[in-house]
Amino acid sequence: MSSMQTIQSDLYEQLARLEKEWGADLDTVKKGLDNNQEDLQKPLNDALDRIGAGAPVYTYAAAAVYLEQLYRKAEENRGTPSYTQFYHLIDRLTEKNIYSRSLLDTYTREEIDKLEKELQPDRDYYFTFIGLFLLADRYLAKDHEKNVYELPQERWMIIAMTLMQEEPVEKRLEYVKEAYWALSNLYMTTATPTLSNAGKSHGQLSSCFIDTVDDSLDGIYLNNWEAARLSKDGGGLGIYFGKVRALGSDIKGFKNTSSGVIPWIRLLNDTAVSVDQLGQRQGAAAVYLDIFHKDIMNGFLELKTNNGDERRKAHDIFTGVSIPDYFMTKLEEKDEAGRSTGEWSVFCPHQVKQFMGWRDENGNLLGLEDYYDETDHHFFREKYEEACRHPLLPRETYRAMEIMKRIMVAQLETGTPYMFYRDEVNRQNANKKIKGRTAVFCSNLCTEITQNMSPSTIQEEYVDEHGNMVMVRKPGDFVVCNLSSLHLANVVKDDVLERVTAIQMRMLDNVIDINTLPVKQAEITNKSYRAVGLGTFGWHHVLAEKQIHWESEEAVAFADSLYEKIAYEAVKASAALAEEKGAYPQFSGSEWENGLYFERKNYNDEKWTALKEKVEKTGIRNGWLMAVAPNSSTAKIAGSTDGIDPVYAVEYAEEKKNFRFKVTPPDLTHHNYPYYKKVRHELDQQWSIRQNAARQRHVDQGISFNFYVRHNISAKELLDLHMEAWRQGLKTTYYVRSTSQQEIAECESCHA
Repeated sequence: MSSMQTIQSDLYEQLARLEKEWGADLDTVKKGLDNNQEDLQKPLNDALDRIGAGAPVYTYAAAAVYLEQLYRKAEENRGTPSYTQFYHLIDRLTEKNIYSRSLLDTYTREEIDKLEKELQPDRDYYFTFIGLFLLADRYLAKDHEKNVYELPQERWMIIAMTLMQEEPVEKRLEYVKEAYWALSNLYMTTATPTLSNAGKSHGQLSSCFIDTVDDSLDGIYLNNWEAARLSKDGGGLGIYFGKVRALGSDIKGFKNTSSGVIPWIRLLNDTAVSVDQLGQRQGAAAVYLDIFHKDIMNGFLELKTNNGDERRKAHDIFTGVSIPDYFMTKLEEKDEAGRSTGEWSVFCPHQVKQFMGWRDENGNLLGLEDYYDETDHHFFREKYEEACRHPLLPRETYRAMEIMKRIMVAQLETGTPYMFYRDEVNRQNANKKIKGRTAVFCSNLCTEITQNMSPSTIQEEYVDEHGNMVMVRKPGDFVVCNLSSLHLANVVKDDVLERVTAIQMRMLDNVIDINTLPVKQAEITNKSYRAVGLGTFGWHHVLAEKQIHWESEEAVAFADSLYEKIAYEAVKASAALAEEKGAYPQFSGSEWENGLYFERKNYNDEKWTALKEKVEKTGIRNGWLMAVAPNSSTAKIAGSTDGIDPVYAVEYAEEKKNFRFKVTPPDLTHHNYPYYKKVRHELDQQWSIRQNAARQRHVDQGISFNFYVRHNISAKELLDLHMEAWRQGLKTTYYVRSTSQQEIAECESCHA
């Protein structure tokens, strides 16, 4: 029997099993194989060699058949053979207003022809079936009638060309080639908005945006307007409502007139649902509230639950709670019988400012939300106790455990609220300007972004000499998430971390300059801090490949060492960019400049010390560098496991709105099966916490970290997980995913 016959026989055998078990159409698959024997043999063999001979062959065989169908469709629409006449493709899609005119304005015909020769069609065979399906279904360029024109390697090249278009002409093509190398080898992925919109005439490239709502009618409605504009272009939203006055507070001195935050959150819910991102998906928003805000117990924790008054629900919104250390210590207070005794008071932020009269150096009133506890001084705790002692300041007091119980009940039913540990976030912030003064109030939709934020405010309105109405606004810090992620298994296996991170950081930094944002203050903040979020996916994949059990000290140690290496390469790459292009504008006075960031992390060996000295001397290009997003969709495209999550099962159905496929963990063999065998809801979550604490030490922003629990978990067990996460120094936790929950709908913007 020939080698090709052997391959085909093996494929038929596996596909026959696939048909029997999963209902695949074997005749269609066989026809595809029969018609493409010679074309299929070498690239498929190359792909199988790359992933390992023992890995499941059927997914690559099915991908190869699907790929041939994709080629035929593209050829029919383009009128040219696959991967030929690249310039013609760009010209035609520009004429159809699918591609942006900037590509043809930037690159010459000669340059585009050179880049066409760099395309590697054989790398199309690196995709699993589900990866190729997702890429083709959601991200390849199509015309307005949904006819596909673009092929996978062309999408990678278009992304590379787009992100490198403002680099110096003499170096530009080399950077494009390097970016294409990293993308096409599946060493990294860009965020989904970049993957979808790069090179196109519509949409923007950033994943998420975070805004602070001012306590005024103008602030609330301007936030809603900006949320609509951002959601339209594909951005997820994180919104902090902690400054908005509570239910029953006064307005202009009239007592008991405020409706609180719930109606405004409902308004945001309706906006997110109505503005549907060009028909691809509904908008998505997370709203955060402080646990010392009076409305936390006035309906906020029940916004998504199925019980209670439907007029005070917002089922499409995701919720998050901002929690100080002091609240967590209250949960630890017990009497001699072991019963929880800690009490917790909640306040209206407007009334706190009225009664307490705290002011900053510019005379602006401050509230409890404006303080956090440092390691050596409890600023928030002092202000909180001072507020509790004020005889006239209204408050409601509860057992701290009663509030926590309400949180956990909501989490087991809906997966939320997320937990945001505000003191740890602000302590670890490299860009805090004033000790003990809060700069970061909440996170984003996926809990991995922690950057400075503040509300925009209206200064004046007037009519100019032309009769135009002009509104003058003082811009706040409006956070932008620019994300991209490393494929850990591929990068570690091929030992290319340094090379990939260098080009990846350049790509991320360039997103800041070429992106077109519909909200001006977001653009100002983006260029002021030049924040990026280099992340990772495939953690369980790389553990299995290295034959490390999840529940082991070895896994914790590996997380510590690997993420320190990633952090080092990210800082090094950003420092090199600063030397070339200049430091970010807010670098002066930061902990990057004075070295405190490195000292706090105990980065004191020879290589870190040398890097610290370089950063102090020439600066760093990006104010924030790392953030680990959930990475679901693009991890599947790259053929790996989601983010830092364990696999769902060894065999399961992957289901989204337009497909349902049976899948197995990536590169599954009899060698790595034991390391995949114990899955999400079977794993001891304490080990997951320890792993995440080890990596969090090296990640300057946050990490999308889920808890996976059984439906019958006791309140004490879930409480212990939250307490341990806080004690271990986690900045945030994402969903609590119970076995009893239906699948939780998520925003895909951050799934880089």
